[in-house]
Amino acid sequence: MFSTTVIRSGNGVIEVREEKISGLRCKISPERIHRRLDADYISLPGEVPCPFCQEKVEQVTPTFADGTRIRVGESLTFPNLFPFAEWHTVTVITRDHMVSEFEPRQLQDAFRGQIISLSRSEGYPSLNWNYLTSAGASIVHPHLQGMVDRRPSALAERYMKGSYQYLMRHGRSYWDDLLEKERQSERYLFGDEIIWIAQAVPLGEREIRAVLPVSGLDDFEPYLDTFIEGLLSVIAMYRSLGTHAYNMSLFFDRRNSSRGFSAFCSIISRMNPNASSLSDTAFMERLHLEPVILTLPEELAAYYRQGTG
Repeated sequence: MFSTTVIRSGNGVIEVREEKISGLRCKISPERIHRRLDADYISLPGEVPCPFCQEKVEQVTPTFADGTRIRVGESLTFPNLFPFAEWHTVTVITRDHMVSEFEPRQLQDAFRGQIISLSRSEGYPSLNWNYLTSAGASIVHPHLQGMVDRRPSALAERYMKGSYQYLMRHGRSYWDDLLEKERQSERYLFGDEIIWIAQAVPLGEREIRAVLPVSGLDDFEPYLDTFIEGLLSVIAMYRSLGTHAYNMSLFFDRRNSSRGFSAFCSIISRMNPNASSLSDTAFMERLHLEPVILTLPEELAAYYRQGTG
């Protein structure tokens, strides 16, 4: 399922790994972990009032076309004010601005709010989470983001194409073959219906993948509680390793598709080099492999010509 090339460099060893189905490559350099680039997040004094806190959230966030927001438990879901997908929603997970640990019910309710919102649109859905500013969160208050586009993002598209080609070539599911091997490997973590593994060719530090027994969002609900239990277990492991920030994305195929794809979740830890670390890369850049750009190249060139002409 992947190849490894070992390179000796200095006093250490670098592994270059390549995943066959996607063509993705990574370099694993275990020595670099000793730099100890991680610290607890500390809120900065004088931070602007949070738009997701209870006293503000229903005043400043938009509503859906019918004038409503989706409330499930303490979670609240509404359209993204600054979308970068054709259908883009936000779910505030908790009433509290910060929590020491998430309760299963809080995440179950928040994910259900996302499922309801994403089910209103046709296309390729994903559920996403940037936790803390060093993971690219522009707002610290815990929140999910859901997107549906007419075309899958770059990473999902690689796996969807690769899955279909594998199915046509071998007459069986790539994901079934992958899990058969990974269950017996040293990368297996836990799970039966949903299998959690340390990704062999990671997209980021400490990447964990969960492979679901479904392909589309419509079939996810019966497995949600089991998924949340596993997700919380991974988050607890990150915390025990001293990691506080992370990105998560959960990728689905479009409705009624039968191309051999299995929905999967990717979660990576993010380093906090200092207690108030900020990052401009988030789930789109790190997990979807599809950067969100703010400036049109043509406008940038016009600005340069205007200033130097």
